[in-house]
Amino acid sequence: MNNEKISRYLSQLADLLEFTGANSFRLRAYRNGSRIIKELPESIAGMIEADQDLTKLDGIGKGVAEKCHELVGTGRLKQLDEILETVPKTVLDLLNVPKLGPKKCAALFNELGIQSLDQLKAACEAQQVRLLSGFGAKTEEAILQGIAIAVLANERILWAHADKIAKDLGKHMSSCAAIRQSEFAGSYRRGKETVGDLDLLVDSDDSQTVMDHFGKYQEITSVIVRGDTKMSVRLENEFQVDLRVVPQESFGAALQYFTGSKDHNVLIRGRAKQMGLKVNEWGVFEVNDSDDRRVAGTTEIEVYESLDLPYFPPEIREARRELDWAERSELPKLIELADIQGDLHMHTTATDGKASIEEMADAARALGLNYIAITDHSQRVSMANGLTPERLLEQWNKIDQINAECGDNFVILKGIECDILEAGGMDLPDEVLAQGDFIIASIHYGQNQPRQQITDRIIGAIENPHVSMVAHPTGRLLNKREAYDVDIDAVFQAAKANHKLVELNANPIRLDLNDIHLLAAKTHGIPVVINTDAHRTQGLSNMRYGIKQARRGCLTAADVANTLPLAEFLKTFNH
Repeated sequence: MNNEKISRYLSQLADLLEFTGANSFRLRAYRNGSRIIKELPESIAGMIEADQDLTKLDGIGKGVAEKCHELVGTGRLKQLDEILETVPKTVLDLLNVPKLGPKKCAALFNELGIQSLDQLKAACEAQQVRLLSGFGAKTEEAILQGIAIAVLANERILWAHADKIAKDLGKHMSSCAAIRQSEFAGSYRRGKETVGDLDLLVDSDDSQTVMDHFGKYQEITSVIVRGDTKMSVRLENEFQVDLRVVPQESFGAALQYFTGSKDHNVLIRGRAKQMGLKVNEWGVFEVNDSDDRRVAGTTEIEVYESLDLPYFPPEIREARRELDWAERSELPKLIELADIQGDLHMHTTATDGKASIEEMADAARALGLNYIAITDHSQRVSMANGLTPERLLEQWNKIDQINAECGDNFVILKGIECDILEAGGMDLPDEVLAQGDFIIASIHYGQNQPRQQITDRIIGAIENPHVSMVAHPTGRLLNKREAYDVDIDAVFQAAKANHKLVELNANPIRLDLNDIHLLAAKTHGIPVVINTDAHRTQGLSNMRYGIKQARRGCLTAADVANTLPLAEFLKTFNH
């Protein structure tokens, strides 16, 4: 029972209690406990085993502590099970619809009997939802649009979440002596921002022993199918994992085949056919009238070499430009985490962050970075205690003092994440912004405005001489909120003309820009900045998610501005 599972149980309990109209104080306690435990570096189970008092943790009260003990001791929550005896578990799917909270879900369940997404969609299309108190036609329309997001959230999980599962499962499988080598394939290996299932490929001569070991993985709740060399299971969170056991001579071919993408493999098979070969999950074979002769298959490199092709990094196997680049010997050397020298978007306790300037700087140093920018929210984001001009200038004075007292070459840039106002223009005066080192422009409000209005707002910010970069340019939240309607090509053109940077936000729920936009930015010649948008020191490690996304966008170190030393980085914008 790890912290993430405990957090998930507490969050689910809070949602269902609110659904049933429980005391709001208890709801807040469980939600706060869920958030705190999810971010806690220490293991709750370990603390309980060591007989430590959980209520000594800031924000953990007696009630939450008791639930933690129950979960660690039994693996269940009796109260949650009791609620689920009266409320169908499918109502939890309704909570994935944007802006449809537990209270509204309860109204839909109690008054219309809605307990699934299909029923909700039918009720919206029949215009029944708008008749309920507190809903209306606009709410009904928004719910209908949000159902697609909820469906996707049920079908696909964030890459970062899949990565945790893969690492945990990989650790479990590593103790099986019958396995020579193993790799995860599919969309997870290609780094897609969301993953529908996990494909685990194993090289072994003893498939039954491998599958027996696989079946002992503690997260498995059911076996979907088990054959001679394939086994599919469902995990506790309904996520599916498919295991395939192949012989050593076919491992490379199977890894190439099951990694995909489907379109990439179509190109590979077409090329093989032109060369008198055929490629499948068992290997590469010469096609002749008698028995087909195997020519490759043990490794992926061998498979591609047999087709006179270089090895393609999995992230770019999407049938976009990879074969053209290979033909011209121009396959890009994709960016790596070690290339990053700075992180230019993060928050502190001055607004909605959880660490001080000094703590963020120390954590960045420990990761090997050479510079950062402190970019707290501006005053428009009042819910995050956004900075007024006076408070911002005080913070910048403090940064100057910290830099002056610093005993190494590490530099903290004076920055701000300044909101682009709904009516256009920046949230802080130009005379204030002019005193900063790195000014971020971003949209947090008015995201439902028409396409031209949002585009004009962003371009207006880009044209401001003091703005350095546009943050999370499309505003999407994966599995939660669609991107706002913006003419991204016009934004790129303005960024190019005004020598401004665009951000790839590495937060795993954002990954904004997406891979297609990143490739477009690369084509436009616009430098990208990969930032973590960290709100605590642990958030700085999100940079690796941004790197994975950047690789899917075919970016090299030369395409990313914060791979440069500070003096050169500062020349990439507003020149």
